[in-house]
Amino acid sequence: MAHTTSCFRILPLMTTLPATVAETRKLLLSGGYVTDEALATSVFLALKLQRPLFLEGEPGTGKTEIAKVLAETLGRPLVRLQCYEGLDISSAVYEWNYGRQLLHIRAAESTGGAKDVRAIERDVFSADYLLKRPLLQALELSKEGKSPILLIDELDRADEPFEAFLLELVSDYQVTIPELGTIKAAEPPITILTSNRTREVHDAVRRRCFYHWVDFPNLERERAILRLKVPEAGPELTRQLVSFVQSIRQMDLYKNPGIAETINWAQALTTLNVVALDPASVDSTLGTLLKYQDDISRIRGSEAALLLDKVKSEARVAALEAGAA
Repeated sequence: MAHTTSCFRILPLMTTLPATVAETRKLLLSGGYVTDEALATSVFLALKLQRPLFLEGEPGTGKTEIAKVLAETLGRPLVRLQCYEGLDISSAVYEWNYGRQLLHIRAAESTGGAKDVRAIERDVFSADYLLKRPLLQALELSKEGKSPILLIDELDRADEPFEAFLLELVSDYQVTIPELGTIKAAEPPITILTSNRTREVHDAVRRRCFYHWVDFPNLERERAILRLKVPEAGPELTRQLVSFVQSIRQMDLYKNPGIAETINWAQALTTLNVVALDPASVDSTLGTLLKYQDDISRIRGSEAALLLDKVKSEARVAALEAGAA
């Protein structure tokens, strides 16, 4: 689970979907995303069986990045619907261009009523007057004839009734517009839904998707992510930094630092030419790792020093064990 930037592509762009779980892991890695077997399997099955993938987990665990990496590595457009409270069908699916419709009606009237009312209605409620929002755009193929990546991001932020609009889409990859009829995708979009679990998403949506809980990475995977994302950080700083962050996540903080915050902290420390953690460097840069003052106040000072002592003690024990082996 990692954030990604385009500069970390390792493999050439794939034009076809991966054929195995191993290829899926390589595909994600080519976009700078370090994953595990379980998540790679979920992504592979969603791609292979053309089912939406519902990713749930704490903020900052890399859920949104999955869609971005797939769009980048597969060479497909990314259509993103960012959910929020009050999101409705006119913002998410479609709405009519009322201004153009009104102009057309007035133009028809100015001709002296050459057209009857039903003919005018057929004209103004045609596709030419339709404003396509993300969910409808996702049903169209790109210029290259590929289905896009559809990201429905932070679904838990939308109101519960909005989920009803999604059922037809995630079930059959189609949208029904009363005035036009049903619009169905010629090729299903690769659909990723995410949730930070600020509320429960309805079972009706869950049943139509494959599901995966995206957790914070373990120590080894987080080190691998940092080696990939912040290669300028030395091995000792990387080891200490990741151990420190892993320890922090065991505490009852208001907001645990995500992977993005780990990367940001590593970048900040290397910019300050820090080669190993010390109490002063930790205290002065905690704002790049933690985003709430209560959490910063709790860690800064004596608590940070204790955590550092623990990190360094564990490193000494590991070094002794490695030497003995």
